[in-house]
Amino acid sequence: MGQIKIEHDAGGIKGLCVITPAVHGDKRGYFTETYNKREMSEAGLNYDFVQDNQSSSTKGVLRGLHFQIRYPQTKLVRVIRGAVYDVAVDVRKGSETFGKYCGMILTEDNHKQFLIPKGFAHGFLVLSDFAEFCYKCDDFWHPNDEGGIIWNDPSINIAWPEVDAPLNIIERDSNLPTLKEAVLP
Repeated sequence: MGQIKIEHDAGGIKGLCVITPAVHGDKRGYFTETYNKREMSEAGLNYDFVQDNQSSSTKGVLRGLHFQIRYPQTKLVRVIRGAVYDVAVDVRKGSETFGKYCGMILTEDNHKQFLIPKGFAHGFLVLSDFAEFCYKCDDFWHPNDEGGIIWNDPSINIAWPEVDAPLNIIERDSNLPTLKEAVLP
């Protein structure tokens, strides 16, 4: 292992990983290797990523909590501009940490990545004026296979950071069911 550092079982939840790549900087800027299949495999993270996605959002946008029901996805997420509070919620039936979440701040400066395996709901809140969010998936998106949990489910009790902007949540995400009511993968 040389270019990436991996923290396994982030937040005490089996399977979640925080990945911090080495950043090589000088007066010109920096270089970082954001993904290396060999190093990931050596760390026991054997995923075949098939799709890269990117979104942009403004401060206060809250996306999620989303998952795919019949075709669950592992995601490797990162921020390339700005800052977000990123959250993964364990929705694996029978898991000892079912309903628990892990949240972390991802920024363009800390270069951290969050590996979210199958069986987790995912969402994020934009903390900066603007953010660009990128993620790899190990399965393709299936538009008729979307599931989700309401972002403010009291049984999960996510400690979303305060932002100095109104929350911006689309109607679909505002009407998601609670964890107790959700159709899970």
